[in-house]
Amino acid sequence: MLYEKNTFIKNHKQVDVHFGLCYPNIYNTAMSSLGYNILYNQINEREDTWCERIIYPHEKSIESNTPLKYFDIISFTLQFEEDYFNVLEMLKKSDIPLKREDRGEDDPLIIAGGPCPTANPLPLSDYIDIFIIGEGENTLNEFIDEYKNSKKEFKRYLKIQGIYIPEYNNKTKISIIENMDNIYHITQPVISKSDDENYQTVFNNTIMLNVSRGCTRGCRFCMAGYIYRPMRETNHEKLIDIAIETRKKTGLNKITLIGAAVSDYSQLEVLTSKLEKEGFQISTPSLRIESITQDTLETLKRSGLKTITLAPESIAKLRKVINKDIPDDKIFSVIKDAVELDFKIKLYFLIGIPNESMGDIEELVDYMKKIANMHNNIKNVKFSVNPIIPKPHTPLQWEGYDFKDIKKKTRYITREMKKYNIKCESPKKGLVQYILSCGNRDVGKLIEKSLTKKPTLKEWREKVPHYEIGDELPWANIDVGITEKFLKIENNKLTNLRQTPWCEESPCYNCGSCKK
Repeated sequence: MLYEKNTFIKNHKQVDVHFGLCYPNIYNTAMSSLGYNILYNQINEREDTWCERIIYPHEKSIESNTPLKYFDIISFTLQFEEDYFNVLEMLKKSDIPLKREDRGEDDPLIIAGGPCPTANPLPLSDYIDIFIIGEGENTLNEFIDEYKNSKKEFKRYLKIQGIYIPEYNNKTKISIIENMDNIYHITQPVISKSDDENYQTVFNNTIMLNVSRGCTRGCRFCMAGYIYRPMRETNHEKLIDIAIETRKKTGLNKITLIGAAVSDYSQLEVLTSKLEKEGFQISTPSLRIESITQDTLETLKRSGLKTITLAPESIAKLRKVINKDIPDDKIFSVIKDAVELDFKIKLYFLIGIPNESMGDIEELVDYMKKIANMHNNIKNVKFSVNPIIPKPHTPLQWEGYDFKDIKKKTRYITREMKKYNIKCESPKKGLVQYILSCGNRDVGKLIEKSLTKKPTLKEWREKVPHYEIGDELPWANIDVGITEKFLKIENNKLTNLRQTPWCEESPCYNCGSCKK
């Protein structure tokens, strides 16, 4: 049983646009997404539009039980490439023609946005009418205004920045919000209660404060760190006002700080201090190790946080390859402080980093054991080991995915770490994610085939892309602001361990993302 408060109920006969906001993943994932929640509230503030949520595996809306095919616009929020399969499943079960070329005037307009299609819309381009490239709340109001006039006259949408239409394969410039003080902040979020864990969100009944967007640390594997540059911050006084207003409206007292790099937020200590004085409990999903202070940990502990999430990624040498040169001394210092404060600790590591050897993997295993043994209970230290996935618009976009190598290393780590609290991602799942991330339009055929028959590993491996520097990449028409010249320079640095400093503390290195 699911109970929700603060949902929007309107009469669809009294609005001009009936908007279906789809999330092709389960409820607790959907409602943990701040972006998805922002779009729901922002669109519903329009008197002419009713935005309802349709969340996988359902094909009817939560608000009015309306079938998907009866909406004017259906929008998919895509945070994870694996959700592409669910997009087609939702369309098929709703009796909506899968391919855009087979849909008529009476069918809904199908759009999609989020980080995955922003980076590379090609794998779904036979199935989506229009892609929103960038931050959706910066585009959707103008898009809905245009829809009221143009319906399916697709060419008329091209004047809006951040619109990619597969039919035209047009060159598209990303649309992002420049001033965070002007973004839409939710003050009356949906509050849910359920005895079913599938309906209990990650940030269950908390105030999600959007402290910053973008990250310019330059970790060479991180797609979000490239496509959402530059870093932008919300003023701490505005955030405090939003928190207080939201508490008045909802009674919520717990805050989750949301941002690509929360611990890099320049006003973090003053923000957490003032929120604490106002009586709020504070948590954050992850922290940059190099930005964490003992004061930060103590504040989070007092606020009731029980688990700290950190991402050392690998051993010292390989951290230099990916431009994440955090000294071991700093990592162990933060872990020591966290252990003394009785935090549980979750750590993320990567395997398959360019030029990584089996000797490096053996060193990584010893490294993880050393960390676990710092805690008085090794089960309170949880490791998540994932294959590194080359992503579009990153310096790794020309690197491949060596399935056999990843499989060998995963087996070794699993065997050597069997006494510890560890989870290793499936090498096959990593392979599929790589193909969905960096593939071209032809990948859509396998996604569609999966509706009736699970593709074999052999079929997936036949679709593995191989790119060399200088090749025309499938996503070439998507301009996220990062120059190809800069990405090539960063790719060259992979082999010689050269670092690119954080631009917040060094001169601009002309990546192309800002107006400096």
